[in-house]
Amino acid sequence: MTELVVLLGEDGAPTGTFPKADVHTEDTPLHFAFSCHVYDAAGRVLLTRRALSKVAWPGVWTNAFCGHPGPGEAPEAALERRAQHELGLEVSGIEPVLPDFRYWARDSGGIVENEVCPVFRATAAADPVPHQDEVAEWAWVEPGEARRAVLAAPFAFSPWLVLQVEQGVWG
Repeated sequence: MTELVVLLGEDGAPTGTFPKADVHTEDTPLHFAFSCHVYDAAGRVLLTRRALSKVAWPGVWTNAFCGHPGPGEAPEAALERRAQHELGLEVSGIEPVLPDFRYWARDSGGIVENEVCPVFRATAAADPVPHQDEVAEWAWVEPGEARRAVLAAPFAFSPWLVLQVEQGVWG
C-alpha cells in the first residue's frame, strides 16, 4: 500500500495527495505534517538522532519524531501511529504546543522540507525501542539542557527543532 501525504495550497487548504516516498526532493511541494516532543514521567524530553539511511537530514539530532497524516487522518491519530512505528512507544496526553508552525529548509544534499507542521507534546511511560530505519540513537534530556544545546550548536540539530526551540517549545 502506498502511503500518501496531503499537499497544501499557500492558504493551507488541501489540494491533493502525493506518495510519501516521492514527496521530499529538491523542489518539495508544501504539504501537511506534524512534529512531536515526547516527555517521560520525570519531565525529561526525548531527543532522537535520525537514522543514517534517512533521505533528509540523515544522522541529525532532533525532537522525538515527526510524520505525515494521511488523507482524512487526524494529526493525533497519525501521531500515535508514528510513535509506535518509529519508536515502539505508546503515547498519551497529546496536546498541541505550536499549532501554527510552518517551515521551509534545505539540507546539505539539496533535499527540501516544506511543511505546515503543527507541533505536539505527549508523554510516554517507557523507553523507546526504535525502528532502525528511523532512529539511530536516542536520549532523555532535561528540557533546559536540551534548549541550551540546541541554541549553542544549532548546526547539530534539525532546522525544524531549532525553529521550534526559538519559538518556545521547551519554554
